[in-house]
This record gives sequence, C-alpha cells and structure tokens, in this order.
Amino acid sequence: MKLTGAEILINCLLEQGVDTIFGYPGGTVLDIYDALYRNGKINHILTAHEQGASHAADGYARVTGKVGVCFATSGPGATNLVTGIATAYMDSIPMVAITGNVGLSLLGRDSFQEIDIKGITIPITKHNYIVKDVSELADVVRQAFYIASSGRKGPVLIDILKNVQTQVCDYEPQEPRKYEALPVPESKLEAAAAAIKASKRPLIIAGGGIVSANAAPLLRQLANNIQCPVAYTLMGKGNVPDGEAHCLGMIGMHGSVAAAKACMKADTIIALGTRFSDRVALNRDAFAKNKTVIHVDIDNAEIDKNVVSAIHVMGDLYNTLTTLIPMVGNLEHTEWLEEVHKYKTQEPIKKGASELAVNILSKACEIFPDDIPVVTDVGQHQMWTAQYYKLKEPRLFCSSGGLGTMGYGMGAAIGACFGSGKPAVLVTGDGCFNMNLNELSTAVTQGTPIVILLMNNGVLGMVRQWQKIFYNNRFSQTTLQKKTDYVKFAESFGAIGMRINSEKDIVPVLKSAYETAVKNCVPVLVDCHISCDENVLPMIKPGATYDTQIRKMEDN
Repeated sequence: MKLTGAEILINCLLEQGVDTIFGYPGGTVLDIYDALYRNGKINHILTAHEQGASHAADGYARVTGKVGVCFATSGPGATNLVTGIATAYMDSIPMVAITGNVGLSLLGRDSFQEIDIKGITIPITKHNYIVKDVSELADVVRQAFYIASSGRKGPVLIDILKNVQTQVCDYEPQEPRKYEALPVPESKLEAAAAAIKASKRPLIIAGGGIVSANAAPLLRQLANNIQCPVAYTLMGKGNVPDGEAHCLGMIGMHGSVAAAKACMKADTIIALGTRFSDRVALNRDAFAKNKTVIHVDIDNAEIDKNVVSAIHVMGDLYNTLTTLIPMVGNLEHTEWLEEVHKYKTQEPIKKGASELAVNILSKACEIFPDDIPVVTDVGQHQMWTAQYYKLKEPRLFCSSGGLGTMGYGMGAAIGACFGSGKPAVLVTGDGCFNMNLNELSTAVTQGTPIVILLMNNGVLGMVRQWQKIFYNNRFSQTTLQKKTDYVKFAESFGAIGMRINSEKDIVPVLKSAYETAVKNCVPVLVDCHISCDENVLPMIKPGATYDTQIRKMEDN
C-alpha cells in the first residue's frame, strides 16, 4: 500500500508495539502529529516541555522493559531532548527519540529552527539517523527499535526531514525483529565456575544489567545456592529484596557499612552487570586488591575499563546465569554468612540533626503498596531513598544514576505511572523540583496518581553537604532562598498539597496522601520540612578506601 512518510512512521510504531508516546508538537512534525491524530491508535501524552517528554519515555521504559518513545520538533524542541537522551544513555535505558527537521531544500542553510541534532547526539546515543529519503524510513524505524532494545540497551535518535513526512512510498507491514541473545557455552564459564567454587568469602555485586536482562530470579537462585551475600549498585536496587538475609544493601559512596565491610573482606567479587563506576570503586587500585574479580557484562567495552578482572565473561546475564548456576552447584559458606550478617547490625549511629527525611521514607515504604514504582530526582533524597525505601522487586526504582540529572523525577514519574498502570511515588528535593516543576501540570491534566514527597530543606542539600565536609562550611550559592509555598503552588496547578512538619505528621499525612491520590486520580504533593543539616551517611570521599572511611565512621 502507498502511504505518506508520516503514516509509515505511525504504522511502524504500531508494528513495534508502541502504545504510548510522550511529546510536544511543532512546525516540522505537524505531518507526523496529523497522521497520529488520524490513526488514533496510540496514546500521546502532551508534556509541558520536551525534556519532560524524554524523562517520561525513560521512566516508562524502566518500569516496563519496553522501548520508551518521545517526539519533538526541530531546533530547540530537539535540543530540549538532549539531557533526557543522555540520561538514558548513561543508564542503558531503551528509548527511541523522534524529531523533525527542515525540508531537504532548506537543510544546511541555517533555516528557521534548523539544528544538526544528529551531530549533537552522536556521543549520547547507541546510534542515530537522519532520514532524507522516504523509501528508507520504515527500515530505519525498525532498525532503531532493534538497536535500542538489543545487547546493552540504550537510546536511538531518528531525525526525519519535513519533506520525507509528506512524500508517498510503498509500505509493507513487518513483524518486529526479535533480539535473541546467544547462549553462553560452558567452556566460557569454566574458569568463573572454578573460581567461585574455590572462594571462601564470595560477594556478588549486582548492577543494572541484571534488571535489563530480567535476570533477578536467577541472581537470587545463585546467591542462595552458593550462600553468598549480595550488594547492589544504585541501578541494581530491587534485584534482591531489601531486608532479606543475603542482601547487604547498596554499595558505594553512600552505601551501607555492611556492603563496604563485605567488599573489604571478600576474597572473590562476582560482578554482574555493573561497570564499577567511580561511585562504587572509589579507589580502583585498592578496591580489587588481593581479590579475584569475576566480571560478567554484555558490553565488552566495560571489561577491565575501571577495574581489572581476573576472569571476565561477555554475555547476556540471563543466559550466562542459566548456564553458570548448574556448573557451580550448591556451596556452603556458613561462617562467612554469619560474619557478614553481623556487619548489618553494626551500622554507625547517626548523631546531630533529627532524621525526619529518613523516617518519612522508612514509613512510606510500609504504608504505600510494595508493587508501585518509586522515582527519585538526584541528591540527598535520592540516596536516602536508595538506603531506606525497601523494595522487593526490580523495575520499581527509577533514578538517574550515571548522569545524575536534577529535574529527572517529575517526567519520569509520569512515564512510570503510564508504563505500570499504577500510582507512583516521587521523592524529590526543592532544588530538583524547581527545575522541572512545570510537569506537575502534565500530571494533573493526565490524572496521574503520583505522591510527591518533596524534601524541602531550602538548600541544595548534597552540594551543601560537600561544602560542609570538604570546604570548611563555605556555603557558596547552595542556599536557595525560595519564597515558594509548595502547597499553594500544587493547588494552583490543580493538584493537592499537604505538609509534614514533624514526626507526628508522618503516618497520617502519608496515608491521606496516598488515599487521596488514588481516589481522585490526582497528584498529591507533600511538602516535607526537613533540616538543612540532615546529611547522607555513610559518605566515602572519592579516592578514599572503604576501610579508611569505615574506621572514621566507627570512631565518630
């Protein structure tokens, strides 16, 4: 059949199973939006800003495992997607961003709202395209979805010239190409299996690759079979249930003391789907010193990049663990587990300011259902959530890890709501919330039941904490001095506002907030007034070793 380029695009999206698009129209995508309107089979969420659309597509992808999709027009519309694309790239999130551009006759002439978005996004996409010929469009869309969702997942950008959208071409429907990860033969795992069997004190570090591969059940089976404690990275939260006997919590700069101690004492580190970022291996030389590091990752570029491994395996984690588990069999590490379990009772006692934020999050995970997405922005509240908000399953935690994008949360929470079909919790700070608070209007318009826990301390909390510890209390430009009444602000947007001022408010306000959000299909913003001196502890200085910082914390 003969269709216009815009119609071919919409039909190809339907081929790929796309049911939701987040975006914002403009001049160079009017034909695409017209085809979307006439087709009527895909739900489009109009955001307040293109960055919000990219973060929403990201949140949608994280909770569903599907490819998130966002639309933007040319020029500033396209560049507004860049931060969201980079966020997805750093965290290996599958996304297809589709932009329009000026027609071929105007390309390269500095035309109105013309920008080389392909050139701009080369470093932050798995691949990107500029489509100048309508006969190439269908194949490009299909390739883009395959690339985004295969191997190490990530974002792909398609820039479609305006003339391509109106040109007519033959279109033949196709079934989407399925990615089939290659099985991992036993021969590639013999050294890893032997090292695990020989280990006396193994530690598994589980990263976001486990989530991406849907391999959490196999991770748990391996840990149980070999009696091995598990620490997770920020992106790996939910891989093992928080509070479970083998779970040591998050590892890294703001991780648990138990995870840090286990990492120090372990003789073998089994790293699964993690890249040993500078927030985990703060001192690369000391981190793996005198240890056997077994590194399993789907991306060969990550092997030996940050930490040199003794044994490495490149492969899909689901297939790798499927083969490895029977090879390793059942092992006994009773004394090691007993030692590690003692670490969990030795967390340092926090002193100083009241821990209102921590208590709010600890109660929130008890009061709210345990199967709804939890989204964070970036900063102190992000680390508190990772530390204290207990999760039992993967794909419930959405947070910008690699890029650390302030303003990520509001858009991502909207995407998580639509992706999961459930209410969502957004934990944010006043600094982050001010960056993309315009998306609250989107949440209200779309009737999304999001409980927003706004940790309001009047400062850029994490930056101020660094200034306090490392810069001798020189608080340069980290006091916000906003006069905003966030409850009134929420109400002006059509949301509902509540406040938590003290411990006695926590339980009744959290219960009321969730019930109100669900009953009325409306966002509820809870303005949580916390002290600017509440710090995230533990905190390990970059370049320091785990043992140095643990001694400091214990001495204090």
